[in-house]
Amino acid sequence: MATIAAETEEGSHGARRRRAFRLSPSAISYLQATPLIAILGFFFLLPIAMIAVVSFWDYDFAGLYPDFLTMNYTDTLGSWVTWKTYLNTLKFTAIVWALTLVIGFWVAYFLAFHIRKTSTQMILFLICTVPFMTSNIIRMISWIPVLGRNGLVNSTLIEMGVIPQPIEWLLYSDFAVVLAMVHLYTLFMVTPIFNTLMRIDRSLFEAARDAGASGWQVLWNVVIPLAKPGMAIGTIFVVTLVMADFSTVQVMSGGQSASVALMMKNQMSLLQYPAAAANAVVLLAVVLLMVAAILRVVDIRKEL
Repeated sequence: MATIAAETEEGSHGARRRRAFRLSPSAISYLQATPLIAILGFFFLLPIAMIAVVSFWDYDFAGLYPDFLTMNYTDTLGSWVTWKTYLNTLKFTAIVWALTLVIGFWVAYFLAFHIRKTSTQMILFLICTVPFMTSNIIRMISWIPVLGRNGLVNSTLIEMGVIPQPIEWLLYSDFAVVLAMVHLYTLFMVTPIFNTLMRIDRSLFEAARDAGASGWQVLWNVVIPLAKPGMAIGTIFVVTLVMADFSTVQVMSGGQSASVALMMKNQMSLLQYPAAAANAVVLLAVVLLMVAAILRVVDIRKEL
């Protein structure tokens, strides 16, 4: 009996120890997320922190000097050239966002509601992605022989007698920058909107029509409100991409337009890394404020 009691007591102690070392569900969740947190911390948070630190350093033509100066921020925020560059960047962002939203919504609407067979939808969607199998630079440069002074558009219009001489503003202008950006980034608006539209219950359309709603009323009161999360995700993609684009502005404007990213690229070319870092921090803050404003208006958690 004493042996049995001792074994029972030892078993109860072992059970208590196992209970003591058992992790809670929240602790297990954090433990499972540890690899992702480590990767994001090393490849995302650490570089941003380094940029923020360098933005306070001093520099000259010879090198960088660790310090804590606000000179780079005062030069950035106190210059009218910088403010004008930011306004120009925001102009490009607003125009490209509006055009990609309209084009992307109607392409996604056509694929989701006017194509009945799923296989056909997928084929047409893949056709939309074909241009993305090449690099952005190649797709951007491909507009030069089309829009140039002796390009395809001008040559065709002259031969048809529509214009007497080539149109100069088709290339190396803000028009060319916007056109190239719309071409590059429309798919980033099509994809999330298409994904959202495919989730809409089709019985809602039948209920709206039974209630006497016209096609435009169904679109305005049913489709668009339910598509807002996809529009918000596409907007975040397009806004962040346009704000960070410098190659399109440089090539398609012929150096006649400026953007914040292009300004930072020029500063880095001149080895002015702290000034470029300060501009990067300010640009990041502007983009985060824009994304926060979008998230305040539209709840995208259902799409994630």
